[in-house]
Amino acid sequence: MVKRERFKLSLSVFLFLIKRNEVLLIKRSNTGWMDGFYSIPAGALDGKENLVQAIIREAKEEVNVSIAKKDITLVHTMHNITHGEEWIGTFFVTNKWKGKLKVNEPEKHSEIRWVSLDNLPRNTIPYVKQACKAFKNKKVYSDYGWRDQIA
Repeated sequence: MVKRERFKLSLSVFLFLIKRNEVLLIKRSNTGWMDGFYSIPAGALDGKENLVQAIIREAKEEVNVSIAKKDITLVHTMHNITHGEEWIGTFFVTNKWKGKLKVNEPEKHSEIRWVSLDNLPRNTIPYVKQACKAFKNKKVYSDYGWRDQIA
């Protein structure tokens, strides 16, 4: 039997931490990519972990909170092309966590802040802004960076 070579994509996880119709944003700094722009807690999927394990890990690493698996819901998937690279982003939401929110990786982030989903800063990473809009409008899929972009 011939083994078929499959197309491979990287996968990232993102977390909407929600409190009273506001989302927690984290400002990038000292990374060399999109510094000065806001995102939400996020990161790449590591090997030998599932998506939920990855977002729980990223929440702890980036903003110092622990989240129970039962309190996380997948709400959006985005197929992206950025800087010529194709990848998938999966967006989860929770409004329950334990721990005191803080910038837990000061070498990568300079601040965290709560912002209304209706009033994101201009300097929010564009695909994050699109995902916030999709989440607010209950759209489970969008793509970013393609000619026939769906918002």
